[in-house]
Amino acid sequence: MKETVLFKSEEKMARTDVTAALRIIADKIDSGQIVLSMGEDQVSLEIPENVILELKAEEEAGRSGGTKKSLEIEIEWMEGQEGEGKAPAKGVTIS
Repeated sequence: MKETVLFKSEEKMARTDVTAALRIIADKIDSGQIVLSMGEDQVSLEIPENVILELKAEEEAGRSGGTKKSLEIEIEWMEGQEGEGKAPAKGVTIS
């Protein structure tokens, strides 16, 4: 399967700005549509009722001796399949 990047953004932000952005994203997902734009680039996504939520925490040893940690949040779906797919054996707990 070929992957095409429709939109990409990466920027350094304060934690409070990240939480504000995540709240907006959550509200847009709840409404069923999100529009991402930066300059002339814009993509509109219709979010179906059922999606797959993927959470991943990683730790990577850096070249300068430091440790880089990341938290990835991915929401995916197949167009026309409304979130069909593998259901997790257990639900994740976020606390």
